[in-house]
Amino acid sequence: MIRAVAIMLAVLLPAIAVAEDDAAPAGYKMDHYRSPVPDKLDGVTVVDDDAAYALWKTGAVVFIDVLPRPPKPKLPEGTIFRERPRNSIPDAIWLPNVGYGRIAEETDAYFRHYLDAAAQGKDTPILFFCLRDCWMSWNAAKRAVTEYGYTRVFWYPDGTDGWEFFDYPVGKAKPAPRLE
Repeated sequence: MIRAVAIMLAVLLPAIAVAEDDAAPAGYKMDHYRSPVPDKLDGVTVVDDDAAYALWKTGAVVFIDVLPRPPKPKLPEGTIFRERPRNSIPDAIWLPNVGYGRIAEETDAYFRHYLDAAAQGKDTPILFFCLRDCWMSWNAAKRAVTEYGYTRVFWYPDGTDGWEFFDYPVGKAKPAPRLE
């Protein structure tokens, strides 16, 4: 099985654009997270819709959804609050709020915990996504490489917008529980 996955990735990788070292902006994006994103990210393999789907079908790549989750508003007692459902890529791990440019220590620990739990080592292939024109996935992928030491990181800039456009399967996501 591992050999078959390695062969599949070797076949796919030549068709995937790899970021050049001098093309990515320095640092993290700190504001205006819903704006056009660059085509490249240092140390990360950028994938399009078809490549993301092919990687998902292998079952060998950890998919991480980083769409932010707004806090629950303060409501009058007895008010029923229904969160907006998140349609995501099936089997993806939803880690909301880890893609901000600056994250709190608690969020950093949450991010590291779930990446370590999902990966079988720093060389496990991991794909980050959010929505089209969302810097959250760019920041999360950059953090995974530059701060956490992951070596096989993919970034899917079209995210669930591109995924749903091509009618790839989606499912209802639940955010990973906060750490106690």
